[in-house]
Amino acid sequence: MRLMTGIFAAALMAATSSFPAKAAGPELSDWAAVEKAATGQTVYFNAWGGSENINAYLEWVGAEMQSRYGVSVVQVKLEDTASAVAKVIAEKAAGKNDGGSVDLIWINGENFVSMKQQGLLLTPGWASSLPNWAYVDVENQPTILTDFTEPTEGLESPWGGAKMVFFHDSARTEAFAMPDNATALLDWAKKNPGRFSYPAPPDFSGSSFLKQVLSEVIADPSKLAKPVSEETFNADVEPLFAYLDQLHPAAWRSGKTFPQNYSDMKQKLADGELDIIFAFNPSEASAGIKAGELPQTVRSFTFSKGTLGNTHFVAIPYNANAKEGALVTANFLISPEAQLRKQDPTYWGDPTVLAMSKLPEPDRAAFKALDLGAATLAPDKLGPVIAEPHASWMERIEVEWRRRYASGN
Repeated sequence: MRLMTGIFAAALMAATSSFPAKAAGPELSDWAAVEKAATGQTVYFNAWGGSENINAYLEWVGAEMQSRYGVSVVQVKLEDTASAVAKVIAEKAAGKNDGGSVDLIWINGENFVSMKQQGLLLTPGWASSLPNWAYVDVENQPTILTDFTEPTEGLESPWGGAKMVFFHDSARTEAFAMPDNATALLDWAKKNPGRFSYPAPPDFSGSSFLKQVLSEVIADPSKLAKPVSEETFNADVEPLFAYLDQLHPAAWRSGKTFPQNYSDMKQKLADGELDIIFAFNPSEASAGIKAGELPQTVRSFTFSKGTLGNTHFVAIPYNANAKEGALVTANFLISPEAQLRKQDPTYWGDPTVLAMSKLPEPDRAAFKALDLGAATLAPDKLGPVIAEPHASWMERIEVEWRRRYASGN
């Protein structure tokens, strides 16, 4: 899912500094009343639309919501989450504090931070008041409670996990030769010119790669948990751009152009143009194999000292027209049934946010029986999670990347 670009984020901060406190929502203590009020509502779910399997999963969610609760869910397919945020900003500027066009947003990172700071989200605490919150693994998944260093405070509800993994075609490259960290990846790329690349930011995958490298090469990683310091920014990111200056000449097409997005990288791996690609989902390789998009011989690997990880969420704007319908949809998304289907690579392969120990035995057994696929690493083989940097880092880095490389030189 695309995160907000730095220029847009800056504009948002400037344009919305007078926004009011977060709007109150329905009374969640009477859940039956919430479900009753939701009946007949249409929820406009603004969600990234760049993946056919995710779109198909959301179609299933819509069918289940209609049959179970009489709620219609319409996916508004986005290329960039910032466009949905812009709708809410425009409606607020026009004084439309009720009956908004956005009911539910797939969100995290810069978008969440900005909307929270400007009071554009439904009242705090609604997410942790959902009935199915009782199953959520807040104890072992700290990114559920802190989104890109920002406390979530029940303003958004988790519905999936993410962790960066790399994969290769074992028919062409040996597993033992795969790099174990960013420095080793650079060395590998120099020895195998043209066989690695990444999408240009602000593409989500490309920006994630930059954050991974930055987290490994910055002199003081603890700085990434705090907002960017203008005084030290250039010195802090110098190792990142020194890395990229070495990588680009050895990259696909000598770094003069870049893959469009993850789907483009995946196609290039399948076509033999690239030998190493990456995704922000441990099940992505297996899902690609099942869909016939990747060879059966593709396998995953990761870095032993850690890769980026985060949680993705849904949030409800303060002026949503179908607040009750959005609440019921968010609750269904963290139900054991919806989470089980989502983790199945046949449908999506997105890791669950639920704690197995909190589930009824039949649901635990169903998760245990899932075939995650031969290309999916076991949870204990994924390595440590590197926390996402504070949102301000990517805003600045994307601008600096464009300044240095967007012209192709």
